[in-house]
Amino acid sequence: MKATQLLHDLGQSLWLDNITRDLLDNGTLQRYIDELSVTGLTSNPTIFDQAIKNSTAYDATIRQKLKEGKSGEELFFELALEDLTRAAGLFRPIYDRTDGVDGWVSLEVSPLLAYDMASTLAAAKELFARAGRPNLFIKIPGTTEGLPAIEEAIFAGVPINVTLLFSREHYLAVAEAFLRGIERRIDAGLKPEVGSVASVFISRWDAAIMGKVPEALRNKLGIAMAQRTYKACRTLLSSPRWQRVYNAGARPQRLLWASTGTKDPEASDILYIKALAAPFTVNTMPEGTLKALAEHSELGALLPADGGDCEEVLAQFARAGIDLDALAAQLQEEGAKAFVKSWNDLMEVIASKSAALAKAS
Repeated sequence: MKATQLLHDLGQSLWLDNITRDLLDNGTLQRYIDELSVTGLTSNPTIFDQAIKNSTAYDATIRQKLKEGKSGEELFFELALEDLTRAAGLFRPIYDRTDGVDGWVSLEVSPLLAYDMASTLAAAKELFARAGRPNLFIKIPGTTEGLPAIEEAIFAGVPINVTLLFSREHYLAVAEAFLRGIERRIDAGLKPEVGSVASVFISRWDAAIMGKVPEALRNKLGIAMAQRTYKACRTLLSSPRWQRVYNAGARPQRLLWASTGTKDPEASDILYIKALAAPFTVNTMPEGTLKALAEHSELGALLPADGGDCEEVLAQFARAGIDLDALAAQLQEEGAKAFVKSWNDLMEVIASKSAALAKAS
């Protein structure tokens, strides 16, 4: 049996961290659903940047949108929503079968709005409404500035994929924002079933300290931070406060492991996949990692609910001079800046392709 099926059977959702029109048009995404147990997908500006830049599949639609007077950001969201609503349709049977637990796709708001709560909230509401699909997450970064927008979006009934989390503390702050939004819905007499995942990035920890710690600690930081976060999640979801909202009909916010492609060429191609196997979580993986996983036929032990030896391992990193809190803040800040750069690159691709197609027509 493929390891993809094994992972699915133990209760973890496998999502694809990619979306292109070619994947939709040539049936590849449907094949991944049918043969590799894929039950959702995530997207980001970098993914769309590469998809639009490296394919002619969008050209006809761009020409049409240009005739309609669309350009720039507006044009991009038209393209993205077309792709993601099609993907949401493919995953809709999974969404229905799991009663809304699985079968989601994700679309990111403009990262240029990261420090503007009101605009982020307005964009989240608009994009979700335009998509017209119940299984579409809107992605909002879980930065300090993003927390109020997350709470307000949940209160407004907009499903949210909180992205750019790196540490236990990042996760707990986001879980609190989600829970406040749900509790406010309950107090207001609204249905508390609003979907959400909290996306914790893994491999960037190890990439950030490559060559700066003893060889024995190589590629162990991201996994240890995930173990610490998973323990906090399990503890939180069993707390009296969370159990009260379950009793009112709410659903827990699931942990999602992101950035799980192996960046170290000397490490296993499924290093993070095997280490982070845990029921009722999501692992969103690049296409190459998904294919690599399908070549395997076994997995390791489940992620320990008590965090395993993570504190001992993290203490070793501290002794090696790694300030974990400072590095978490640095990774989140760098991630936010990278999102902005990717967004600007994407807008340049949209502009250049629009100009070339307009000239050719």
